[in-house]
Amino acid sequence: MKKRIAILGSTGSIGNQAIEVIASNPDKFEIEVLTAFNNAELLIKQAIQYVPNVVVIGNEEKYQLVKESLSNFPIKVYAGMEAINQVVLMDTIDMVLTAMVGYSGLAPTLAAINSGKNIALANKETMVVAGEMIRKLAIEKQINIIPVDSEHSAIFQCLTGEENNAVEKLILTASGGPFREKSIEFVKTANKEQALNHPNWCMGAKITIDSASMMNKGLEVIEARWLFDVPLEKIEVLIHPQSIIHSMVQFEDGSVKAQLGLPDMRLPIMYAFGFPYRIKSEFPRLNFLDHPILSFESPDTKKFRNLAIAYEALRKGGNWPCIMNAANEISVNAFLCERIGFMEMSEIIEKVLEKSNFILNPGIEELKFSDREARILANELID
Repeated sequence: MKKRIAILGSTGSIGNQAIEVIASNPDKFEIEVLTAFNNAELLIKQAIQYVPNVVVIGNEEKYQLVKESLSNFPIKVYAGMEAINQVVLMDTIDMVLTAMVGYSGLAPTLAAINSGKNIALANKETMVVAGEMIRKLAIEKQINIIPVDSEHSAIFQCLTGEENNAVEKLILTASGGPFREKSIEFVKTANKEQALNHPNWCMGAKITIDSASMMNKGLEVIEARWLFDVPLEKIEVLIHPQSIIHSMVQFEDGSVKAQLGLPDMRLPIMYAFGFPYRIKSEFPRLNFLDHPILSFESPDTKKFRNLAIAYEALRKGGNWPCIMNAANEISVNAFLCERIGFMEMSEIIEKVLEKSNFILNPGIEELKFSDREARILANELID
């Protein structure tokens, strides 16, 4: 039978590529649910083309537009963030792709896990904010969380079949972004156009800025900690400018397994959808002769302070990663709106952490409170 997929965040980069994967494998997958927060026009276009069972627009002000545009189609239309949390409970869904941006992905992911749905996880903030909670719940509900991030997908693939072998180290690779070879002085005055000019990947604005600041890699370190139950001291970050090796696992015998491929997010999406089977594709193949040099270097945490901040947040634990994530989301938005400079993002995050109350073992309500308070504080510091 076809696997029925709910795509949360269908109008973003990952969502669009997930639709492409499904459309290229109509005998294996079908779209059951599409959701978007604000891009009603693209959501309508997607719905008309693929006719899912349900469509949800997060921005309630755009409900009538979506409803009227789809009135001639057998599609149920809902609005609001709570509606997204509710639709993932539907019995007709086999897998939920969480491709929403930022903290907003946490609540529907929790709801989907609680209802016994397997998760294709493209929202790293879910594991950053509540990784320990999510991991325990997934084990309790006996569901799979299959990462879609290229780095975590690579580690997942390297670990498959190695359940009885001890891991010595996880090695997350990073491209280094557009400022890898730039001086600190250059980065201090970098504008958003320069920061959005990623050398290897085509992504949404928020994740592209996170990549430029290396906060994205910091978030991935925290995500890896909980996805794979590996302590911080066993997680390493290496700059790999070519983005061919997506990540590696070193085992206790000294051997290293790596997953390689072209920088193409459709590959980890398709792997997550098809797991435990690999699906034949017509996507471009990696030709090693086109990439004769694969190089590596250590990250510069003085220039990319966010990576060090993320390590410290994970080391301290509790609600610190949640606070860091919230402050980062506000700071990135402020940078994109040209209200602060590139390196001021790190300064805002550090100040928010300094001024926030630490909670060692937060529950979901305490995480919600920490997120809300951190956003308020970050906005106050920016204004």
